[in-house]
Amino acid sequence: MIPTPKRNQTEANMTIAQSAQRGEVSIRDLSKSFAINGRSINVLKSLNLDVKPGECLVIVGASGSGKTTLLRVLAGLEQADGGRVLIDGAPVRGVGAERAVIFQEPRLLPWLTVLGNVTFGLEVRGIARAEAEERARGYIRLVGLGDFADAYPRQLSGGMAQRVGIARALTVQPEILLLDEPLGALDAMTKITMQEELARIWHEENVTMVVVTHDLEEAVYLADRVLILPKEKGDTTRLIDVDLPRPRDRSEIRFVRHREALLREFGLH
Repeated sequence: MIPTPKRNQTEANMTIAQSAQRGEVSIRDLSKSFAINGRSINVLKSLNLDVKPGECLVIVGASGSGKTTLLRVLAGLEQADGGRVLIDGAPVRGVGAERAVIFQEPRLLPWLTVLGNVTFGLEVRGIARAEAEERARGYIRLVGLGDFADAYPRQLSGGMAQRVGIARALTVQPEILLLDEPLGALDAMTKITMQEELARIWHEENVTMVVVTHDLEEAVYLADRVLILPKEKGDTTRLIDVDLPRPRDRSEIRFVRHREALLREFGLH
């Protein structure tokens, strides 16, 4: 047998590493329905979609169109009736460490400090306290709360509390962030600031991000692509590219045109 040169082995290993797709989501023929008053209501029907690693996909749609249901299926919190979801090529069977969910309410533990809330998930996973605190402090600084590590939830504003929730999700170092209307409860000015922060953090962390929102301007600001789920039976799912440079300028004419196009999709312009 002729020995393989060491250089070729290294190149082969690099090729394997480069072909690995961290944070890739594949949705195949996904269907989900609910029984209401004895009737079966389809909220998702034969949905097919690929989310690229590092992409920000924003999901919009009328109430009842299945936005949150789809996110919960991706998170492994609900099971689809048919079809499947693949993460990095492997089927989803329940929750997984490669995914983290951020809800509209940060759901902080009131008896723990900011640092305690962010380290909580790490300690549950068996990570040593010293390592957990070091990692958590890094993400607390990332979300701009370095001076508030010892504060309690009651001492935080709504925007600050949501930042803690984001830091807690990031500290487990997921491949994919799943966000269910994470900024929906914030006032208008705080929401704009948090949209900018979320875009910055997504860029710095290079994670795949799937966001559910009712805010169409937020969708244009955050998304690489916008998935529009239909409300009416027979309507088709739409996928729109948002080909705008980052950071995005809300007053720039192309941004305004994208926002108007989304408004027209919902008959609002």
